Amino acid sequence: MSTGSNFGFADTEQTNAADRTLTYIAAISEALREEMRRDPAVLLMGEDIAGEFGGAFKVTKGFEAEFGARRVLNMPIAELGFVGAATGMALMGLRPVVEMQFADFISSAFDSIVQFAATTHYRWGGAVPWVIRAPSDGGIRSGPFHSQNPEAWFVHTPGLKVVAPGTPADAKGLLIAAIRDNNPVIYFESKPLYRALKGYVPPGDYVVPLGKAHVARAGADLSIITYGAMLQQALAAAEQLADEGIAAEVLDLRTLKPLDMDAVLATARKTGKVLVVHAANRLAGLGGEIAARIAEEAFEWLDAPVRRLGGLDTPIPFSPPLEDAYRPNAAKILAAARELARF
Repeated sequence: MSTGSNFGFADTEQTNAADRTLTYIAAISEALREEMRRDPAVLLMGEDIAGEFGGAFKVTKGFEAEFGARRVLNMPIAELGFVGAATGMALMGLRPVVEMQFADFISSAFDSIVQFAATTHYRWGGAVPWVIRAPSDGGIRSGPFHSQNPEAWFVHTPGLKVVAPGTPADAKGLLIAAIRDNNPVIYFESKPLYRALKGYVPPGDYVVPLGKAHVARAGADLSIITYGAMLQQALAAAEQLADEGIAAEVLDLRTLKPLDMDAVLATARKTGKVLVVHAANRLAGLGGEIAARIAEEAFEWLDAPVRRLGGLDTPIPFSPPLEDAYRPNAAKILAAARELARF
């Protein structure tokens, strides 16, 4: 694990209070800062997050100076141990927010997450109100150990909640909701969006409820269901489809567990044609569950088989041309949607 690199990202930008246009990563930082000011039980844990370094992506730069070393805790390279410690803290009434330096390293803490934290409420009613921030996804040429999308592991695990924001506003609102939730929440944040995506973010106490999808673009001819970084790719494809006379509806799931099946079934029944897109590899990904549920519960409304688009069944390549071949993008979504529209 390379704890000393920031992978070429600059420090978190200062936000403009007048226009409230924030980058995706600045929205995450703002949510953390506001919740720490509001609730003294909120604390941060992670590798190299304290001091001026502020973590690999500078999300927590300056936090130790404001909140002190007892609330901004540097952790050793021992994810299994410090997630276990976070669970103990949560059981005692604190609300830890754990930063995985990269989502790829979350597998080191798998036992603490799925065997203990996720089962605690079922076994004896204990609340485990921690959040794990997991910087995920590729597209930035970081290779197989810094580019993974492991959300399906945790969607499959009873007792966890899983979120994946695709806009700066949702990055703030969903993180605040996750911190306030009494369940353990895995919060997947998309590294490709960190400083590439800007948007309006409401000031102050802004909360996006967990478990509610959002229609990012309305349409009647086909539906594109997606989340995370693929939202922007889907919207770009939908814009091109509109120029061709095809009205695509884009549904942003936002929360992967609990999954908003009411919204999923509503868009499937509305358009009759569905394309599910995610950056994670397609095999056994979330798209398979969504496709199965649509087939079970909305089959009579379908005018075509549900299509899925995801990554290839390989580790994420480091080579730029190979990563581009592996990863879905707007052009691939456009081609799949055109084919679906012709069905």
